This record gives sequence, C-alpha cells and structure tokens, in this order.
Amino acid sequence: MVDQNLILVGYAVPMVFGLVLMTKAGDGLADTLAQQNPRYAHARRRHMLGMNLVAFMGFVVSVHTLWISNKISEGANVCSTATVFSCDDVLGNSQYNVDPFFGISWGLIGMFAFGAILFITNSVGKEPDALWAESYMKYGMYMTGAGMLVIALLVSYEVRMEKICQFCTMAHIANVVCLFGFWKAGKMHEEGNWDDKEQTTASNQDSEKSSNDAPEKAPKRQPKQSNRKGGKGNDKNDKFW
Repeated sequence: MVDQNLILVGYAVPMVFGLVLMTKAGDGLADTLAQQNPRYAHARRRHMLGMNLVAFMGFVVSVHTLWISNKISEGANVCSTATVFSCDDVLGNSQYNVDPFFGISWGLIGMFAFGAILFITNSVGKEPDALWAESYMKYGMYMTGAGMLVIALLVSYEVRMEKICQFCTMAHIANVVCLFGFWKAGKMHEEGNWDDKEQTTASNQDSEKSSNDAPEKAPKRQPKQSNRKGGKGNDKNDKFW
C-alpha cells in the first residue's frame, strides 16, 4: 500500500499553491500564469483559480477520509501508528467518527460540504460578473463559517482521544482557507477590485497608442478664388489662344 504520508503531501501541495494565488504572493506569479492563459494576469481570476484548487482538494481529502473509515470497518489498517498522528484511531472510533445527530460519517459530510463550496467557486469563476455572483460568495462564507463550529467539535474529539487524524486536519485547513477566500472576495467587491481593470486599462492604452501613432492627416487645401469678377476682358493680362 502507498505510504499515506506521501498521499498527504500530494494533497498539501495544490492546497498551498491555491492559497498563494489568493494572497499578494500570487501577484509574483501573474506573468508566468499569463503566458499559459492571459486571463490569469488579473487578480480576480487568480483568486478564483486558487479557491477552486483548495475546494477541490478539500473534496478529495473528504473522499479519502470516507475511504479510510470504510477500510477500518472491514478490519484493515491504513495509517495506524503508535504516535499522536494516527488517523485509524480517530476514524475507527465508533463514538466520534459520525455526527451526533444523524449518525452520518464525517467524511461523507465533508464531501457534501466541499462539493457545495466547489459548485459556488466554479460557478462564480465562470460568471464573475453575474448578478448572483456576490450573493453566492456570501453564502459560501456563511457555510465555511458554520464549518468552523464543526471543526471545533472534531478537534475536541481529538483532544479527548489524544490522537490527531492527518487527513481530517487537512480538510479542516481547506475549510479555513476557503473561508479566507470568500472573505477576501467580499473585500475585493467592496474596494472595487473585482472587475478586470487591468484589461480595460491595457485596452485603453493600446487604443491611445494607436491613435497617437497614426499619421496626421494633411489639411485640406482650399481652392483659390479668383479676384476677377467674371466676364471677358476684365483683366488686361488675359490672353486668348
């Protein structure tokens, strides 16, 4: 079986990259990303790309957590250790591995939660200027904010068991990062940074440059008017051929 720690690192790398895209550090990657796709030169599109990555990894980690729970129920050992980091001891505890109200596995709940978050981030990423986009981002912030209460409950379970589930912690971090992403998106709306101003400014500069580089039109020459009043022979210098 593949080392679970290596799988955990494979989940962490895209999540960290997504977080970087949502911060000022992502501005340094703008030129590199713009070479692959010019749209990612704008902060809003980089932000939504980062949120999609984090939400997707949260969904994948939740699926993995549910898989571990099912394997443990079959009697298998997936990531059991004698140290404090032992997901088998946490997910295999029948007293704490399901929610206290409906008895649903926490991994399945995480799948539904991150699936809804991924729907929001992907929809807003496709239609960022839609009338419903800002409302969707608020719903996502409320959802991830409520998720903090669930995280507090699960952490209290781990404190009682004196064990930590690495994959559960990764899902918790994904929720926190998504909460930050929704909050920052709201700030971008308030500060007027949600629109692709860079694209508009660049197009205006190009149009101004093209107009400045265009050759000036020569002034239209007016036909000379004759001083003669008309009629033949009014000017002594007139010649008849």
